[in-house]
Amino acid sequence: MSIRQLDRALQPKSLALVGASDRAGSTGQAVLDNIVSTGFDGVLHVVNPRHQEIAGRRSFKELRELPEPPDLVIVVAPRENVPGIVQEAADLGIPAAIVMTDDPKPGADSLFAQMRAISRKSGIRIFGPNCHGVIAPRVKLNASLSAQPVRAGDLALISQSAAVMEAIAAWGHRRQVGFSGMAALGDMADVDMDDLLDYYALDPMTRAILLYVEYLEDAKSFMSAARAASRIKPVIVIRSGRHEASRRAGTHAGNLATADEVYDAAFRRAGLLRVPSIGALFEAAEALARIKPFNGDRLAIVANGRGVGYLAIDRLLDLGGKLADISPTTRDALKPLASEAWGGAPPVELPPDADAAHYGQVLSLVLQDRANDAVLAMHSPNVLSNAEEIALAAVEAVKKHRRASINQKPVFAVWYGANDAISRIFEEARIPRYEGGAVAGFMYMVKWRQAREALMAAPPSLPVDFAPNTSKARAVVQQAIARGNAWLAPVEISALLEAYDIPIAPARLARTPEEAAEVARLVLGRYGGCVVKIMSRDIIHKSDLGGVALDLRTVEQVVEATTKMLERVAVEAPHARVDGVTIHPMVRRPNARELVMGVADDPTFGPVIVFGRGGKAVEVVNDKALALPPLDLSLARGLMEQTRVVRALRDYRDVPAADIDAVALILVKLSQLSADIPEIRELEFNPVLADADGVVVVDARASVAPAEGRTLAGCNPRFAIAPYPKAQERRTTLKNGTAVQLRPVRPEDEEMYKVFFTHVSPEDIRLRFFAPVKEFSHAFIARLIQIDYARSFVSVAVEEQTGLMLGVVRLMLDIDHEHGEYAILLRSDLKGQGLGWKLMKYMIEFARAEGVKMIEGQVLSENQTMLSMNQALGFRIEDDPAEHGVKKVTLDLTQPPTEAETQPNPEAD
Repeated sequence: MSIRQLDRALQPKSLALVGASDRAGSTGQAVLDNIVSTGFDGVLHVVNPRHQEIAGRRSFKELRELPEPPDLVIVVAPRENVPGIVQEAADLGIPAAIVMTDDPKPGADSLFAQMRAISRKSGIRIFGPNCHGVIAPRVKLNASLSAQPVRAGDLALISQSAAVMEAIAAWGHRRQVGFSGMAALGDMADVDMDDLLDYYALDPMTRAILLYVEYLEDAKSFMSAARAASRIKPVIVIRSGRHEASRRAGTHAGNLATADEVYDAAFRRAGLLRVPSIGALFEAAEALARIKPFNGDRLAIVANGRGVGYLAIDRLLDLGGKLADISPTTRDALKPLASEAWGGAPPVELPPDADAAHYGQVLSLVLQDRANDAVLAMHSPNVLSNAEEIALAAVEAVKKHRRASINQKPVFAVWYGANDAISRIFEEARIPRYEGGAVAGFMYMVKWRQAREALMAAPPSLPVDFAPNTSKARAVVQQAIARGNAWLAPVEISALLEAYDIPIAPARLARTPEEAAEVARLVLGRYGGCVVKIMSRDIIHKSDLGGVALDLRTVEQVVEATTKMLERVAVEAPHARVDGVTIHPMVRRPNARELVMGVADDPTFGPVIVFGRGGKAVEVVNDKALALPPLDLSLARGLMEQTRVVRALRDYRDVPAADIDAVALILVKLSQLSADIPEIRELEFNPVLADADGVVVVDARASVAPAEGRTLAGCNPRFAIAPYPKAQERRTTLKNGTAVQLRPVRPEDEEMYKVFFTHVSPEDIRLRFFAPVKEFSHAFIARLIQIDYARSFVSVAVEEQTGLMLGVVRLMLDIDHEHGEYAILLRSDLKGQGLGWKLMKYMIEFARAEGVKMIEGQVLSENQTMLSMNQALGFRIEDDPAEHGVKKVTLDLTQPPTEAETQPNPEAD
């Protein structure tokens, strides 16, 4: 992920169109016509070696002939010419290229592979191949095949489909909604959805981002960019393929985690607002284009007819919304104005003949009422009222409310049968107007705010007061893999769960009916009943082959069941390797609810936590919810609340409530187990019995395979979301005796940063950021605190007694975790206390542990304090060839630690 040079591509001051043409119907002509017709603000060159002039413009034979390298090259040339053109652009130092040429051929010689290789070697940013174009309304650039003019505004669209981009462009043109940018990405050899999410998240001219997603290649990068963007502004996503076929897994939990439902869980965890269709995307965008995010979820409804008001209420409740009450004071004020039939309950009903002044007065009273958070204003046309005049009165009431209120309530309008004049009235007042989707628009705003609040959760990598025996668990799994086993045996699973303090009915192996009799005597003597299960790693669903016998009360029953089971399996599954049977206690908990919990292995997002109603019919009932790990107790409870079975966990009739906290804790432990042991690919507990006495796992399955990739800070490398690295927390003491905590930065640290910057002098700010910083805005600080723990080390020093931030050190890693770029900043009044030395050593210690090979940094030549510390720590210092007045400092971590890394703090930072 990088926004490097994207500003040159998305807001270019000059561009060259290579492959421009005046041949009717050609792509070169269509793109040129779009660029010219929209009045591009910058310099436009055309390049085509077969023409001297195109559309009245001089045609250059190649890019080298241009007077100066442009900001952007747009390539619509034949496929065989594209690599040479893009390589020429890279050699000339042109920062970006849009490759619209398509190439369906896969493999190493594909256009995709060649574009990726050129980009990675040279650094040129490439859109495409098969990119359907970029639209930048602020510079009047339409470098696409879209036929619709796009006005400038504050919505950004990132799409994997040209058709979707064109449909949204047409909608925006019709509704006079403007965009800060549009891009249809194509094959994404370089610039991808993550890059543009980062770019538009930090773009001050973009207020909300729309996404159309078909697939993701790098779930980690997407989740990192999406979570960062969602913390700053609304992001709405639509994805096709909701009913695509899913793979069959070895566990029920794996089969429950269908591909689209995993995407849904990922979008939810990233704080994205998912909508089901383009129509719904328009409904959400209509609200986001005109309304700022607001607090609250209570909707009041004003209508000039009972029926449409009741229909709106039905829709609101169907969508899980909350109907606002009417305060007694407002009800009394409304009665003389409302319909004679109105009984004082929502919706507020006006008579059909209510005129403009009448409607405006009612709307003003409802807007003043503190019992609601937003208002839906509705009007049905009839011969007794003038719809246009009433629209003007409604708008005036809203403007009056806005002028008089600090916290302005949003207003949504439904004007049935509205003409162009009425549409303009609402558009000019920035009031979203709908024919029928206003309630959905309101709910999308509410759900986005709720998603954003949930997004702020940063679960630790280790739950508080939970210390699993990870070494024991790893030994169990690694021994099974070493033996070539793909599934753990029941006795291995018992040991695995015991290491994580997850209660499970114990299992003991018996290889023959005679051994089963001996084990059964012990189990029956303690539990009064037992269960016999076939023991074969080749048989996943045992009950399908009669491989489970329940509630056996005598030794004779156990022997008989074991004998018949072994005989039946030998006939029906002759190729299965059978080790005997396992004997389990028969767990009797009459009031227990059956649950399923597990870890599914998704090819895109990695481990996924599954929770729902358990039992033999788990896939038929299909009552489940999914979440991406890591989980804490709050996220685990949120996962449970998405299912129907959670209601059964509460008390009803004479059945006491189950221990819901114990259920949530098992989910957290399951998440932690997956984080610690990446070799576990699928894990299922089914059934899990939950009642007032707690939770017990009755049956469990686990598939294992060698781990892939490297672990970051002890976490499963297949996690799409890196957990908050609690293990990195440290405590230290400054020279003056101040107790300090060193810990990774958190999303909720924004206010702490604001106070910190008030204690840093303008000169120190300039030395850190290489320029004066006049305003520490939300967007500025968000860039510092919204990080991906999988790719960044950002540690703050916090005074333990006051909670004040004293300093920060950053190490931003490249995608291969081989190189990192560091930066450090301290409070100006704390120099000489050794904090800078401690933070630098802390950062270097982390880098060495993570296998980073090189740490680099840029330091102003005048910053002698920092350069002295670099020299003491063993950094090599040299002039930066790219920046005058800047030193480049590097520390080679492939060499052993220098003596300075272990020295005590110097006298000054």
